[in-house]
Amino acid sequence: MNKNKILRGKFQFAEITDTGKVREHNEDAIGTDGDSAMMVLADGMGGYNAGEVASGIAVQTISELAAEGAVREDRNEVDPTTGLMRQTIVLRDAVARSNKIIFQTAQSQTHCEGMGTTLVAAMFYDNKISLAHVGDSRAYRLRDEKFEQLTMDHSLLQELVDRGFYSEEEAQRSTNRNYVTRALGVEPTVDVEVQEYDVLPGDIYLLCSDGLSDMVEDEDIHLTISTFNASLDVVGQQLVKLANDHGGRDNVSVMLAQVIDSFAVKKSLLSRLTSMFG
Repeated sequence: MNKNKILRGKFQFAEITDTGKVREHNEDAIGTDGDSAMMVLADGMGGYNAGEVASGIAVQTISELAAEGAVREDRNEVDPTTGLMRQTIVLRDAVARSNKIIFQTAQSQTHCEGMGTTLVAAMFYDNKISLAHVGDSRAYRLRDEKFEQLTMDHSLLQELVDRGFYSEEEAQRSTNRNYVTRALGVEPTVDVEVQEYDVLPGDIYLLCSDGLSDMVEDEDIHLTISTFNASLDVVGQQLVKLANDHGGRDNVSVMLAQVIDSFAVKKSLLSRLTSMFG
């Protein structure tokens, strides 16, 4: 049986990426796999066209490896060592592998020297979402009327907020937002932050590059999703328009997923008994 069959028809997806008003070319990369219920977004950086090389490697590698791993593994099993779902480990390991490939490419190709990329990726399975992120690309969730940021930026500014040097409001106004403390491809290994959340029908998940979050306040993002949520494509277009109307100083990428129905995995009798008596 195709393990992914349970995911079909359970989500609506939309994605859009735009160069913005200032940059000459787009160094963001995005990819959605409906069969695996996976979204990957990368915001590249580096000289010449190297940023788009890094982000392209990240999206392709993570999409392929995570999709392969998802078919191979029982994704709703919990790993006894880490306490994480197998699916989350598959996603984390795919991100770590992409880091290695980007780093090796940067070392071996002169024109790619110094390149890197931020990354946020999401996979859905068994009424849960696994998130992996590195840098300041973000994931948000709208549930009922509550809109919240699920990832915390790996940035100098966020560290200063965490240590009490800045308030959240002061950070919003800061012009020094873009110094990331973690990125793919910069070092031989990277610390990938992973999280797991329960999912409910009606949830809307947003992945975005900092081209959106730096240009548009969270409450305006929330209002846009709430206003146009009859069509995720329109939500994406409106968010990009807002970012560009506010200056469009960076490439802007938006990925959206709306949960249409429960996608719980039917557990076997043996696994049900194990969970009852284990």
